[in-house]
Amino acid sequence: MANIPVFPHCVLRPRQISANLVAFTRGGGRTLGGLDPATRTDLGFWSIEYGNVVLRNRDRAQWQTWQAISQMLGGRSGRIAVPVRSGLSAPYVSGRFEEQAEVPHDDGSPFSDGSEYEQGAISIVTEGVTPIGATQIRLRIINAADNLVGVRFSYRHALYETGPVMDIDGDVWTVPISPSVRETIPAGADLEFDEPTCLCRLSEDRGMDIAADAIGKFASPSISFTEDTDYWYRLARGLI
Repeated sequence: MANIPVFPHCVLRPRQISANLVAFTRGGGRTLGGLDPATRTDLGFWSIEYGNVVLRNRDRAQWQTWQAISQMLGGRSGRIAVPVRSGLSAPYVSGRFEEQAEVPHDDGSPFSDGSEYEQGAISIVTEGVTPIGATQIRLRIINAADNLVGVRFSYRHALYETGPVMDIDGDVWTVPISPSVRETIPAGADLEFDEPTCLCRLSEDRGMDIAADAIGKFASPSISFTEDTDYWYRLARGLI
């Protein structure tokens, strides 16, 4: 995967984040009795809204960051990984939000600048290979609560949501996921449960238009993102 920028949600902090899976269903048409059957397909995509991003007039860095991202994306043609808040459903061992820990190298030494690795509070890996198009996955708990129902995670910026448990075998959970797997997930892959992300594009070319408020001294624009399914399609075809 190419180097994908991540939206700096700590600098441009939205008041609300909504991430919703838009399911695809197919119907056979309404019957004479008025029934309208709908069959769910394995497809679907994410729709993400960053609502009321606060930019204060006195904070020059916020405006510069906003304008730099807008220039980089260039409307709907650009792509960016969008963080999705998962803390309300994330399987923390304690049952409440846990911050990521900072740890040194195996020999106890930090990086040359004195910093250390960030290690997520949740550790869950895949059990076996999960192929493209799969709609279920086997997850092995390393360090997490013993409940993987209705949780979200990402792998290489592909975002997934689990459904009701299908099978439990010791510390291995088999669960359905949506949407269908975007890219093959190898066996033993570390999955991102602490800060999952979704590869997206702006929903509209003018999705980052903004106006400064000289009276209120701040702006609170919202941004709509749509999952970049074209990227996953082109990746699967070997076009990128």
